[in-house]
Amino acid sequence: MPSQLNLGLTAVAFISPQNHPILVRALSGSSEDLLKYHYLAHTSLDVIDERAAQPKAPTESYLGFLYALDEVAVYGYVTPLKLKIVLALTLADAIVRDADIISIFKALHWAYYRAVANPFLKLHTPLDAPTDHVLAVGSQQWTSFRKRVDEVMRAAGALPVDSSS
Repeated sequence: MPSQLNLGLTAVAFISPQNHPILVRALSGSSEDLLKYHYLAHTSLDVIDERAAQPKAPTESYLGFLYALDEVAVYGYVTPLKLKIVLALTLADAIVRDADIISIFKALHWAYYRAVANPFLKLHTPLDAPTDHVLAVGSQQWTSFRKRVDEVMRAAGALPVDSSS
């Protein structure tokens, strides 16, 4: 991924295969925006389900532009294990290349993969349990995952570059 993109990224959401939100990260930090991006993440599930039902190449995870709402463009990505990743970008006159969006999705997917790649995970938990995802809030894995997501957002130009690193 290029060292610094500026796509107007405003939020990212990770949604489990059972449609439970794992992480909704609004980059503005206000509680009103967080609620707005929770809404956008949930409404994108209908579009994602519709697009996933259409025939496509088995290795194609990128769903592309899903819809626009309130000056926000929503893009979707579904991993082979049905984890859904949703990006929200501010609508602008600038051209957004699919290659840039795909590179962000792949970096976010890798961040999630690295957070849950643990040989000691409990594999015998029911998939429809409310805690069907393996990232418990506050755990070391959760903290590591949040840091990796922030690193991707920083590289995408959505967060300021940390001067201490």
